[in-house]
Amino acid sequence: MIKRLFDLCLALIALLFLLLPFLLVAVMVRVTSAGPVLYWSDRVGRNNNIFKMPKFRTMRVDTPAVATHLLPDPKQFLTPIGSFLRKSSLDELPQLWSIISGDMSFVGPRPALFNQDDLVALRTQYGVDKLVPGLTGWAQINGRDELPIPDKVKLDIDYMTNQSFWFDLKIIFLTFLKVLRRDGVQH
Repeated sequence: MIKRLFDLCLALIALLFLLLPFLLVAVMVRVTSAGPVLYWSDRVGRNNNIFKMPKFRTMRVDTPAVATHLLPDPKQFLTPIGSFLRKSSLDELPQLWSIISGDMSFVGPRPALFNQDDLVALRTQYGVDKLVPGLTGWAQINGRDELPIPDKVKLDIDYMTNQSFWFDLKIIFLTFLKVLRRDGVQH
């Protein structure tokens, strides 16, 4: 209950402080590429329920719905500002909506794509599927896009085992540092 209250309060405060950047990014996305400003991705949430997770669109509208690392040449699908939005993590701002609605938390395992069957199966096997997915997580600050799936799940298990308010604050702080340094971003 404390975690949910913390998520809700922090998300509302973040929305107030990030309103101007949110609007600027929306305008930039709209004027630099055809299609909607937001991309609603089918993601796997708590108990393997599918939910729609919003992100600022960084890829062209004709991009296949697979994990970016599975595309033959991901850079060919990026919008003119897509790389910048990903490296700065500004594409993640709309996920505050998912936190407010309760589909996500600030900290937890990153929600898998609906078609990442191997990741979903491994998380289910170890009980990680019982956690609310997060905007950031222990795996995010320990490798992000670069980690193989078994390593991600090991870190998810570690988070699940050691979950606490203070561990969440540590992960949020370390995420902030990672975003500033743009560590672990491949595209």
